[in-house]
Amino acid sequence: MHKILKRTFLASLAAGLGLFVGQSAWAAERPLAIKLTTLAPKDSSFHKSLLKMAQTWRQVSGGKVELIIYPGGIQGGESAMVQRMNIDQIQAGMLTVVGLSDIEKAVTGLQNLPMMFRNLDEVDYIGEKLQPMLEKRLQAKGYQVLFWADAGWVRFFSKEQALTPDDFRKLRIFTWAGNTEQQDIMKDARFKPVPLETAEIYTALSNGMIDASPTIPYHALYYQIYGPAPHMLELNWAPLVGAGVITKKAWDRIPPAYKAEFLKAAAQAGKEIRDSGRKEGDDAVKTMQGKWGLKVHPVPSDLETEWRMAAEQVYPKIRGTIVPADIFDEVQRLLKEYRTAKGGAK
Repeated sequence: MHKILKRTFLASLAAGLGLFVGQSAWAAERPLAIKLTTLAPKDSSFHKSLLKMAQTWRQVSGGKVELIIYPGGIQGGESAMVQRMNIDQIQAGMLTVVGLSDIEKAVTGLQNLPMMFRNLDEVDYIGEKLQPMLEKRLQAKGYQVLFWADAGWVRFFSKEQALTPDDFRKLRIFTWAGNTEQQDIMKDARFKPVPLETAEIYTALSNGMIDASPTIPYHALYYQIYGPAPHMLELNWAPLVGAGVITKKAWDRIPPAYKAEFLKAAAQAGKEIRDSGRKEGDDAVKTMQGKWGLKVHPVPSDLETEWRMAAEQVYPKIRGTIVPADIFDEVQRLLKEYRTAKGGAK
């Protein structure tokens, strides 16, 4: 009897150890899942570039790392995305400066400076100079930058024709929910901000909650904002800048042997997103004009000067609140340096 019990115990122990080893081996063979979320629409060029990056990661790792893309804001707005990354519900995101600033406020110097940049060459120059420092600051906050990108210029879309700053002061204008500092500055400048999530813009324009919205033309085309807001002011208000980031916790789980190739694929995705974003902005305007009757209002030099003066009046309030003072000053210094080297070219 004793021998029977002993054999039974040993058999059970062996079976248990076998099951444990089997489970461990199965767990080791499972791919490392990295969930990346973005507001970029499903099947957009941005989404396709991210899918291509995911495919490269899968190939490089031999299927051991699986990058799963969630487009169209299905994981919530950008602030919600950052919160979910902080608790490891998702591990990565393609965010605009709005979301990135919830991690590190210094990134606002790339975008939240209305009328500061005269052309996209200046946007590229400032990015080239600031991004290495910003990457270190983001790393200190627990995030690895995968790539930087932009989607060209933000323009103003409105229900009725509006050209001057005073015209827009009469309108209720979309602004990002949660950015109380921006709302306060807009109110001080006698504008009427209405805080909402991006996904609410079309409905808010349709039901009269807002009268105008700054956005990139591609977004206006994709979400049919040209319908309730058929007027576009052709003013280069500010670039829409963003980055792909992954939490350091998730990045550290990726085997070091894959990281260089992963970053190379990410940099390619960022370049594609920037190039397509800029081109698609121009193409979207032509499509909305030709197919949907969008009325585009050019901005002559005197009107541009009026807008620039209006923007410059709020710079002292932006400096040190929306944009950290040291970053604001550095952007201005670098722009002066760049323009001097270019012979003061505008």
